[in-house]
Amino acid sequence: MHNRGGRFVVLEGIDGSGTTTQVARIADRLRAMRVMVRSTREPSDGPVGNLVRQVLTGRVVVPGGRSPGWATMALLFAADRMDHVESEIVPFVASGGVMVSDRYDASSLAYQSVSSGIDAKDAVEWIRLLNRNVRRPDLTIVLDLPPDLAAERRVNRGDAAQLYEQSEMQRELAAFYKNLPKHLPKDRIAIIDATGSIEDVHARVWDVYSHAFGG
Repeated sequence: MHNRGGRFVVLEGIDGSGTTTQVARIADRLRAMRVMVRSTREPSDGPVGNLVRQVLTGRVVVPGGRSPGWATMALLFAADRMDHVESEIVPFVASGGVMVSDRYDASSLAYQSVSSGIDAKDAVEWIRLLNRNVRRPDLTIVLDLPPDLAAERRVNRGDAAQLYEQSEMQRELAAFYKNLPKHLPKDRIAIIDATGSIEDVHARVWDVYSHAFGG
């Protein structure tokens, strides 16, 4: 149920799939329609989110110079998400706004389970438990892009490689995202083709959004 028309929409996908670009596009389009809209992201810009970003870029490490383990990362992401939900998402949606987020808890399910090295089902179950009290999205749109094409985009972007951007992991993540409805069976999830131009992909994203909410 939407509070006074508020909506919470999430875009997901592997690194380089275009989530950041498409969040900006959908927010711009809604703004042009005079809809009260705000875009956000995870990790968030809050205190825990900033710590997570430093871990992802290698600026924060644990003793021995390595990155924190998958379970520690899952806990950090969950803490950031709870703060994000309480301080930003729920108040804005409750006021009737449309919040569009670049990633949410599906990213934790994907990235931490794939990097866990344990049975994926066990990891997913534990991560879902950590996130059981966060607000569910009204719609999650997964941008499905072949991992090799996503890798090309990351190289062309010129960004330094982050913690989860190894090619083999990205292939596993792409497979996980294709099966996301199985892991979040109660959520409304649409998987769309993310190949083609930015405009092509936006048209598909908007089509899904319009069908979900009636324009």
